[in-house]
Amino acid sequence: MPATSATTTGPKTSRPVRKQAAPRARNGPRGGRKREFTTRRGLLIAAFMAPAAIFVAVFTYYPMIAGSQMAFRHWDLNDLTDTSWVGLDNFYRVFSDPNWGTVLGNTGAWVIGSIVPQLVIGFALALWLRRRFRFRGVYQALIFFPWAISGFLIGILFRWMFNSEFGVVNDLLQKAGLIDEPVAWLADPHKAMIAVLIANIWYGVTFFAIMILAALQSVPDELYEAAALDGAGKARTLFQITIPYIRVTLVLTVLLRVIWIFNFPDLIFGMTGGGPSNQTHIVTTWMIKITQQGDYGKASALGLLVVAGLLLFTVFFLLATREKREVRS
Repeated sequence: MPATSATTTGPKTSRPVRKQAAPRARNGPRGGRKREFTTRRGLLIAAFMAPAAIFVAVFTYYPMIAGSQMAFRHWDLNDLTDTSWVGLDNFYRVFSDPNWGTVLGNTGAWVIGSIVPQLVIGFALALWLRRRFRFRGVYQALIFFPWAISGFLIGILFRWMFNSEFGVVNDLLQKAGLIDEPVAWLADPHKAMIAVLIANIWYGVTFFAIMILAALQSVPDELYEAAALDGAGKARTLFQITIPYIRVTLVLTVLLRVIWIFNFPDLIFGMTGGGPSNQTHIVTTWMIKITQQGDYGKASALGLLVVAGLLLFTVFFLLATREKREVRS
């Protein structure tokens, strides 16, 4: 008889169970533990940071400290035999100087007269550049280009443009019939400040346009579409959607620009050098002039006053930055 295969009546063999891989630890790479901070790692980090820290300490903090102590000494390059301690006498000489009121007023006019037009014109340019049109990239490059030029070179350029004899400004105004004879812009004490303000407005509009345009890119188009469906006009959309959405960026940009303009003597030195009759001097240009005269004590005192003023703006800047981080979180 042919052999028949017997059927197995025993239990079924179970499949081998695969062991699940242990979950990868999240604290370290590839399942490893988080590396503990040891003294050796701390010394290694300090060794890498030491060159930069030494460089900053030698070329930034040491000159600041050395210059600060000059503000409390009689430090005149014309007489280095006497560098005695004079206390607050240098600050008294700054406040009692006949030019102090003029310089302080010029500084306020320089900052406020530059910020407001730069903000308005830069905002308008940013709104225009946000639209899609032909050759938009070319227009953006032309508008952003002045920011890449040195402020001192811009001052020299505008000095030639406002020249009373062959400047292009007088030529255009005469052809337009607005003036009958050339105007001595940079030689007139009442018109020189207007000329440097025009130059600074032209130079700083670019910064506002760049910052505001970058902020406008983050505004969702759905908000504008919803506003259009609700029948909101352009003015209502601007003040109720656009400005509130980019308000933090506007505050930061204005504060940062105020600090820069307050401490921006390049353009004035390129155009007028502070003249005529100190009518275009601001605090920083006046400080440089005093330094050139050799009175380092008085110049250092004025420099400390500048630092104190900038620190006030820095406090507002940090508060606004903290508010921006909270909004992002």
